[in-house]
Amino acid sequence: MIVEVRGLSKSYGPIKAVDSMDLDLDAGEILAIAGPDGAGKTSLFRSLAGLVEFEDGEAKIAGYDVSSTFDRIKPTLGYMPQSFSLYPDLSVEENLRFYASLFGLKKSEFAVKKDRLYEFSGLGRFAGRRAGKLSGGMKQKLALSCALVHDPKVLILDEPTTGVDPLSRRQFWEILFSLKKSGSAILVSTPYMDEVGLADRAVLVHQGKKLAEGTPAEVIGRFHGTVFRLRRTPTADLMTRALEIEGVSARRFGSSIHFYGPPEYSIDRLRDGLAGAGLPTDVESLQPELEDVFVQMMEE
Repeated sequence: MIVEVRGLSKSYGPIKAVDSMDLDLDAGEILAIAGPDGAGKTSLFRSLAGLVEFEDGEAKIAGYDVSSTFDRIKPTLGYMPQSFSLYPDLSVEENLRFYASLFGLKKSEFAVKKDRLYEFSGLGRFAGRRAGKLSGGMKQKLALSCALVHDPKVLILDEPTTGVDPLSRRQFWEILFSLKKSGSAILVSTPYMDEVGLADRAVLVHQGKKLAEGTPAEVIGRFHGTVFRLRRTPTADLMTRALEIEGVSARRFGSSIHFYGPPEYSIDRLRDGLAGAGLPTDVESLQPELEDVFVQMMEE
């Protein structure tokens, strides 16, 4: 394993941001970390990137200990923080050149690397544009390109597609798939469960603790019970009535309402409950998705 984490804990005063976390990541693998805001994802990533000290546990990258030999790790690691961290007054190419200089790339090496980065990111035609004038998707592609300029074996990406339009999100993940094929190990956090489904393995976290780990299919397989969907906008009035139905729990799910019941709970029983609450009864049964699993685990 190129990344090994055992019992890592990080606290801020009385708040335990990361609680005894274990992780493994191999070359040519994408591991997605998913959880709500405040779940500890950023604290975990900043600990692995050597930006904050953790008080308990052990973390190794490429066989080197993060706490004691991080200088040996730097050439191996590419880190992309959650917030845009490049120089907005520098052009795309000037940002790339600056990061290349930090890792000691020669001019000839940078010229070759720059062309490769432009090819897969599509940023070549924006080489002279200031970074601050780029769209959200292009900013993220530039940040990733800067993280890749020294050919790291391990990438740590903290919610790289948050706030990015759907097309740019898809293009960004196509880049990650290409990097995976070349042997990169990618640790990525995301608030989007559809992105979690694209990873080789997933870890769901809440309040600093791991709730589940496995392939997306394995994590979905941990759901127990039934799922139903009512295709109605979850207004306050609808949710108030839905929460009064016995035997199921109701949760907002985008532009619809999901109901969760035990394995024996039937759709006919739910329809009776909906009718009694004065709600529409045109519900449908669903196969659980990753977000349903996460909701259930958080409730438990």
